[in-house]
Amino acid sequence: MLRILRSAVFGLVFLSGLLSAAPPAAAAYPDRPVHWLIGFAAGGPVDIVARIMAQALSDRLGQQFIVENRAGSGGNIAAAAAINAAPDGYTLLFVAPNNAISTSLYKKLPFDFLRDTTPVASIMQLTNMLVVANAMPVKTVQEFIDYCKANPGKISFASSGNGTSVHMSAELFKAMTKCDMVHVPYRGSAIAFPDIISNKVQLIFDNLPSALEQSRGGNVRALGVTSPQRWPSLPDVPAIAETVPGFESVGFYGISAPKGTPAEIVDLLNKTVNEALADPKVAARLTENGGIPRPMTPAEFGKLVTDETAKWKKVVEFAGVSVD
Repeated sequence: MLRILRSAVFGLVFLSGLLSAAPPAAAAYPDRPVHWLIGFAAGGPVDIVARIMAQALSDRLGQQFIVENRAGSGGNIAAAAAINAAPDGYTLLFVAPNNAISTSLYKKLPFDFLRDTTPVASIMQLTNMLVVANAMPVKTVQEFIDYCKANPGKISFASSGNGTSVHMSAELFKAMTKCDMVHVPYRGSAIAFPDIISNKVQLIFDNLPSALEQSRGGNVRALGVTSPQRWPSLPDVPAIAETVPGFESVGFYGISAPKGTPAEIVDLLNKTVNEALADPKVAARLTENGGIPRPMTPAEFGKLVTDETAKWKKVVEFAGVSVD
């Protein structure tokens, strides 16, 4: 009997040890602030949406979601930092088309994005918008193409960094229209707009949230959106495809975590993001910033990123661009 009792006690102690050794984060998550890494400068479209969602997550989960801007290398600095963080749910990454594009555009990345991240949640779908300096003597996409061809090499386009959808939308436009333009990369579109407004740089194919803000404010002139059809919230702005058949560049925003993040945490974050997207107030703010809320499961978002990676590889190859 004593031997049986000792065995039972040992078993309980062993089980207790296993339970105490298990990662506590999943059970109590989140019990401290969560850091959400953003690959671009404050004030840009990614930053705007990230702060809307960070507040929504903070309100629902009772801990602060802190937006950290780590600009540079087309978002790859933030991606590398997130991938190398502990997979405990306390470091997340804002995911956008740049992450899908960089896989084929950069030849020497120290990580494989699809392999080294865990998809968490989709936030929204969005388009880019071609906006030009008010000093540019063009009011339509066709007039812009004609002006480019009449002034080869004299027009500069800004981007939020190499490998972003802002950059690649312009490269695709160049390849399809044979316009000769010079690329000027910035560490985020918010930094680029003062130069566009002053006509030091003539245009940008920016994500809709910030492009819309600048065009509504009269700082720049909107010529067209990069979606295949007119964007639902902007029926008066033509799709570039109306002038350049087949032109398309539609983006996405979402969240990923380091590979190995516990499934319980991923599921909780996914559920909370989707609940926020269903909130009329949150959805309205995203819509005001040019997006369409797009809730998904982690698996659906993972497939989206995989499909976008394959799509942008074709665009990179078609445009003939690379960054090393």
